[in-house]
Amino acid sequence: MTWEPCEQNPQQDNERNTKGDQRRIGDTVAVIRSDTMHRLMAMVERVARQSAAVLIVGETGSGKEVVARAIHQHSLRSNQPFVDVNCGALPEHLVESELFGYEKGAFSGAESQKPGLFELADKGTLLLDEIAEIDSKTQVKLLRVLDGVPYYRLGGSRKVSVDVRILAATNQDMEAAVRSGKFRSDLYHRLNQFQLRVPPLRERPEDIGAIAEYILEQHHPECRFSPEALRLLETNPWPGNVRELKNVLLKGVLHLRDNQKLVTAADVAPYLPTSPVESAASDTFRGSLSDMERRMILDTLARMGGDQNESCRVLGISRKTLTRKLQQYEAESTAQSLGAISSEQQRYFRVAVPVPVRLHAAGTGLSEATIMNVGMGGVALQADRFIECDTELELSFTLPDPAITIQAQGQVVWTSSDGSCGLKFTAIRPATRKELERWLLLKAKVEGWAVPHDKALAARAH
Repeated sequence: MTWEPCEQNPQQDNERNTKGDQRRIGDTVAVIRSDTMHRLMAMVERVARQSAAVLIVGETGSGKEVVARAIHQHSLRSNQPFVDVNCGALPEHLVESELFGYEKGAFSGAESQKPGLFELADKGTLLLDEIAEIDSKTQVKLLRVLDGVPYYRLGGSRKVSVDVRILAATNQDMEAAVRSGKFRSDLYHRLNQFQLRVPPLRERPEDIGAIAEYILEQHHPECRFSPEALRLLETNPWPGNVRELKNVLLKGVLHLRDNQKLVTAADVAPYLPTSPVESAASDTFRGSLSDMERRMILDTLARMGGDQNESCRVLGISRKTLTRKLQQYEAESTAQSLGAISSEQQRYFRVAVPVPVRLHAAGTGLSEATIMNVGMGGVALQADRFIECDTELELSFTLPDPAITIQAQGQVVWTSSDGSCGLKFTAIRPATRKELERWLLLKAKVEGWAVPHDKALAARAH
């Protein structure tokens, strides 16, 4: 299983950030302008190529279902069914029968056999939305199915086997649910092989304007927003996120006057959850006391040009206190990464990095090739000649930024007539392995992934 970064074009990135990016995902058009969401969608494309489960977390209305559909659309299962179920909307006594189906006569009213959602999604993708709402009894059966164990329909005597890619979504703190005993820890870790966090609108205000302009264009293509109207929209907190923004705008555009060409702040304000005056008055003090403290410290640092000594003088705190606070904010920022990789899946993380590699096979002398990608388990490379499978090779190459030199032994496990092949590391010095692991984790963090929770791995990532 490999995981390759996408090619990036800086000029295209600049153009899309100016105009906004419209992507057709299922029956929905996703409108993206912020760098944050472009990074998230790049991570979506990489996760999509895997077969592992993905947990999608985010606030209500932030776009978790759109992300799930994008994963399916970019996956190898894209031509197969995508089935979604809102676990929170199902009565507790119906969850099991909906997921796993039932036989005729299984209970009162079961007049015919009904396949469950797992069967309907066979060979495709199943999204379990609001996964935290599933009861403990169903959690046990769900865990067994995720582990590939055939199951019975309700009232059935014949086992059913399915091949389904599982996606789960929630707006709740799953780790808190595990600690409280509401959700099984083994099921949580099984669903959390990859985790993607959909940021709320307040963390990506650039998208607010892009979404607003798209909605206005769909209903009144001759109209545009005034700068004041866009500024009002972008500074609103939008607790309901994209769903709330769309509802407000749809209400607003219905009341536009005939031949109106410019949508002003006065046209938008009556439909916002707070008035402009209330919003302005509460903007400075929104959030908890710790939020206010954080804002004051970071604002002061910005005003002082990053001078920590001068910032300490202005704030009236010690350098030790400032250092501790900044470390705390950095840790909180890491916890808000766009995604997380389980320690198990970390083994498959690969980075595309075209660097030269020197090869040596017994009795053939030295030759050169180019690495296509590298991971903890080995490398894929392009050679100028065909290399047979099972060939034992010694290899040496230097990875960039930061530079580390890798010397290892490997065995060819796949090969192609064009000279490309894959090598599995068979011997690598422990110190070199740690350097490679640290390098890969650094690349993962740069892309937006959180370091695995395993403390030893986290320590080696710094």
